Amino acid sequence: MNKRKTGSIYEDMAAAYLGSHGISIISRNFRSRYGEIDIVGYDGEYYIFFEVKYRKDDSSGNPIEAVDIWKQARISRVSDYFRVVRKLKDTDNVRFDVIAILGKDIRWYKNAFEYIQI
Repeated sequence: MNKRKTGSIYEDMAAAYLGSHGISIISRNFRSRYGEIDIVGYDGEYYIFFEVKYRKDDSSGNPIEAVDIWKQARISRVSDYFRVVRKLKDTDNVRFDVIAILGKDIRWYKNAFEYIQI
């Protein structure tokens, strides 16, 4: 199975998990020339930009470790574009979360990182 298909399967799993925890999914695989955000959701208070990372096992490290500062900056930049396209207000609350899937274990890291501009 190729990486894109594998990623899609685990993004589906993450979206279902988030839905079961009260998150309204607004967008999936939102793309711009700056990159992609896997899932954008809303919890009634925050617009949440989710990065989904999967690892079959920990031989390649924990999935959360793959969301390095460069990935965070890319997600931050794409979130700016999303907010413009969707006409969100500057006063709307935003948050950056990570869904880390290791084997069959799903972990939700709320407020995993702050907005980063490099």
